[in-house]
Amino acid sequence: RRRNVRCGLVGITRRDKPRLRVRGSRLHTMCGITGFIENAVHLGEAPLRDRVRRMAETLRHRGPDGSGEWVDPQAGIALGHRRLAIIDLTPAGAQPMRSACGRFVMTYNGEVYNFRELRLELESMGHEFRGQSDTEVVLAAFAAWGIESALRRLNGMFALALWDKQTRTLTLARDRVGKKPLYYGWGGQTFLFGSELKALRSHPSFVPELDLDALGLFLQYSWIPAPYCIYKHLYKLLPGTYLTIAPQSQPGDAAPKAYWSAHDVVSSGERAPLVRSIDEAADILHASLTQAVTRRMVADVPLGALLSGGVDSSLVVALMQGASHRPVKTFTVGFAEASFNEADHAQAVARHLGTDHTELYVTPEDGLRVIPDLPAIYDEPFADPSQVPTCLISALTRQHVTVALSGDGGDELFAGYKRYRSSATYGRVLRWFPQLVKEGAAALLRTFDSARWALADAQVGLDHAQRVEPAQPGSFENLERIANRMVAKDPQDLLARHHARCRTPREFVPAAAPLSTLLTDPSRRPSFSDPVIGMRFLDFSEYLPDGVLVKVDRASMATGLEVRCPFLDSQVVELAWRLPKTMLMDRSGGKRILREVLSRYVPRQLFERPKTGFGAPVGDWLRGPLREWAEDLLDEKHLHDQGLFHAQAVRLTWQQHVTGFRNQADLLWSLLMFQAWLRARDDQHPGPGDRNRIPHAAVCP
Repeated sequence: RRRNVRCGLVGITRRDKPRLRVRGSRLHTMCGITGFIENAVHLGEAPLRDRVRRMAETLRHRGPDGSGEWVDPQAGIALGHRRLAIIDLTPAGAQPMRSACGRFVMTYNGEVYNFRELRLELESMGHEFRGQSDTEVVLAAFAAWGIESALRRLNGMFALALWDKQTRTLTLARDRVGKKPLYYGWGGQTFLFGSELKALRSHPSFVPELDLDALGLFLQYSWIPAPYCIYKHLYKLLPGTYLTIAPQSQPGDAAPKAYWSAHDVVSSGERAPLVRSIDEAADILHASLTQAVTRRMVADVPLGALLSGGVDSSLVVALMQGASHRPVKTFTVGFAEASFNEADHAQAVARHLGTDHTELYVTPEDGLRVIPDLPAIYDEPFADPSQVPTCLISALTRQHVTVALSGDGGDELFAGYKRYRSSATYGRVLRWFPQLVKEGAAALLRTFDSARWALADAQVGLDHAQRVEPAQPGSFENLERIANRMVAKDPQDLLARHHARCRTPREFVPAAAPLSTLLTDPSRRPSFSDPVIGMRFLDFSEYLPDGVLVKVDRASMATGLEVRCPFLDSQVVELAWRLPKTMLMDRSGGKRILREVLSRYVPRQLFERPKTGFGAPVGDWLRGPLREWAEDLLDEKHLHDQGLFHAQAVRLTWQQHVTGFRNQADLLWSLLMFQAWLRARDDQHPGPGDRNRIPHAAVCP
């Protein structure tokens, strides 16, 4: 059900209301980039162009409005580009673009919001510009200051590939937070890169060999943390890093180098906190967020915002409306299930701010329609259940606007998740108990839980083929989760276990070996003075870039919608880490300072409420309208023939969910999303017999 609500402007309570007229300038556009370096063969210009053009064509959804290629047969390099027109679709902004000095060629995906300041500085140094795009400014910055120094000056979201004709090297770089994606790796002797895996898969040297260790990580967390990838020999470039490759480079010759470190920013903020009153700090944050929002409102196409009714998105919309002379277009997704629905709250905020508001209510039937498209949209296995409504709201929003602002990043930066307070409290209790005592208590809980399941199984007479009516979840539904968290060593470990869908990957992927990430390896977690800082750091470093931002980027770009995130402005990020905990958390919850700023625009009764979170009721859907689809993908014989999973463990998880014994929706969604992704990749994994069977070479660890 879709409903458009034109909300009338009412009195807005605020200290000031800046009236900024936002005009289009020459910011670059969202797009897709790709390319390769051929080491083993020497191709002529035409074959190089043909290959990179086919790679770029797979990214048409990221850039439907234009394309370009640049090749150098002597070096064996090819760069490709697809463009989504937001501003200035003129020859002066075409890509790949050469620098004015002729040394560099770049294919670039993103926007640098401080490019005007950089341009003025470069012009004072004697640089002249042919056009008005930020792409040209970025190229001039590399020529003037060098790669690392220039990257440190860029405030924006981007992924880029820069060929240096003088040194004959290719540099890949990614923005500080990881807003824009960038994959890279090797297919034989060919170095490949691209915004999405589908571009790499289209190159003839690509080898689709599954990495079972990465599959284990995916089952555990519902996403694959960078730098790992579902395919062997391929990686995701870490946020805030760059990688330099020469044509003669071999796998393992080069490693990414950091030009920005979240750890350094957090540590610096801890050493030099902002010493101000809450009102003074709110004024500083208000000014920084206002600048971040108005910078992101630059567009020559229709612009709107994703509004959930929570603090983050409401504040973004309030600042947008304060800078606009007409009602901002806002968009909300809702559910019939009350525990997931925030549409009424969003409508109340929209009515107060006077936005032009549109609602989309999501049904199980909507989910069924979008699910077949998820493997192609996400390209690599990804299993946050909120990807379903995110895809739907992106498609709805794109019908009205081309650019939308969102509140992503607010929870991680300003302590918005309830788990920070609960983990800190629970951690203080757990530290009084010896580890052996905690492990013994957890073992007893698991033994009791197993006995309960055995009794329930006997009562319903459940077998692998029988279908039963869903039962109500038991009162001890979360015993396994409690047991898993009981053995945590500290609050950061509690948070890592919160994200985990299973205890270890080998429970379900027997051949998976452990991979080191901040979530899986306690030795890699830095120590901070306050556990809330440590937990926010973990989420900012892994959950945000590999979970939240992947979800939004793929869903929005699949429809040609560009999403901009003011909270992830580099100046806002660095300010957030300087705020003491007293400005982030109080008795009412997290985001205290954001609530102070928002109260200048919206009455507190419209946003002071428990956090709902953005999700989808897939647990109920799997017991109902999605059950047949799930049964097909999780068929025990099919799982056994695949040879990837412990088939009995998967079926046990499914049975416990459909009978209502335990809510296993998150883990099952990960299993189902991988199976759906693999089925969509069948042409990449030919094998005898069963069309879903994987060749032995593709699954060996």
